[in-house]
Amino acid sequence: MAKQALFLAGGWDGHQPQETAELFAGLLREAGYATEISNTLDVLLDADKLAGLSLIVPVYTMSKISEDQVKGLKEAVKGGVGLGGWHGGMADAFRDSTPYQYMVGGQWVAHPGGIIDYRVQITDHTHPITQGISDFAMHSEQYYMHVDPSNQVLATTTFNGDHDAWIDGVVMPVAWTRCFGAGRVFYASVGHVLADFDVPEARELVRRGLIWASR
Repeated sequence: MAKQALFLAGGWDGHQPQETAELFAGLLREAGYATEISNTLDVLLDADKLAGLSLIVPVYTMSKISEDQVKGLKEAVKGGVGLGGWHGGMADAFRDSTPYQYMVGGQWVAHPGGIIDYRVQITDHTHPITQGISDFAMHSEQYYMHVDPSNQVLATTTFNGDHDAWIDGVVMPVAWTRCFGAGRVFYASVGHVLADFDVPEARELVRRGLIWASR
């Protein structure tokens, strides 16, 4: 039976949730998954459906999630369903839901300078998500985040003082894994818009991360 991946596509349109969800749904189908893209969070109220999934991918910047919806998501991940995603679609979703942020392991707080040039440094070269991927350049938003110290960090970026002098030299996680109950969690801060995934390393980092998180 094929692994089942559910994408939640919605929220702020500036992050192109439908387009980016379709990209990675296609890549997962190539890897043998059955995929579904839902444009409503009400699917999180169907416990039986969630229990049969391998992976949930939130692509839902900002927006609101109800207590019952986030409870359904948390229980599914605690039970072993994987959670994976990128950029604001996962780590700037549901800003007023601290239970959701606790599960994700981080939250966006700033992108100094907006769209800029920056580099991603791979810090764990032995993990299956990053093995063989080299450091790479991005022209996009460099995410400044609040992060959980229990995350296993796979890649980082270093801020300079060009936009905010007080963060010069700050090393910030870009990609991490963690566990939440029996579920695996993967996150990467790359991917502001679909075109960002024209960078092969960014696309491969997220593709592998989603597969790794799947049960």
